[in-house]
Amino acid sequence: MNTEDREAITRLINQHGYLIDTGQLDRLHEIFTADVAYDVSDFGGGVINGLEAMREWVLDLGDRNPVAHHVTNIVLDEITADVVRGLSKGIGVTVEGTVRSVTFDDHIERSDAGWRVTHRVVKARRLPLHP
Repeated sequence: MNTEDREAITRLINQHGYLIDTGQLDRLHEIFTADVAYDVSDFGGGVINGLEAMREWVLDLGDRNPVAHHVTNIVLDEITADVVRGLSKGIGVTVEGTVRSVTFDDHIERSDAGWRVTHRVVKARRLPLHP
């Protein structure tokens, strides 16, 4: 994975919050494949399959959607020349002003359209570390 690939994948991961927070759901294809598996089982949402189902799920959340999605701590590991695992931390700010932390575990593949997330698992961070 060269520097250009790293920059493109990092931009891809960062772009998620901007598109979701501004309601640009018609642009999710710039981040995810058409058949993306978006796993929010940790939140009781199961696995959402495909962009249209993902759009509907986001809209159905209504006021439960965070006001802002922030991403940080991006770690990229090359699996093959065309497959990367991306780990990142997400911070969501709710309407009430509370903050929640998640981890995004992404399977990212190079396609004719560029790098795209094919599978994302979102895990909530609910408890501090206990040795």
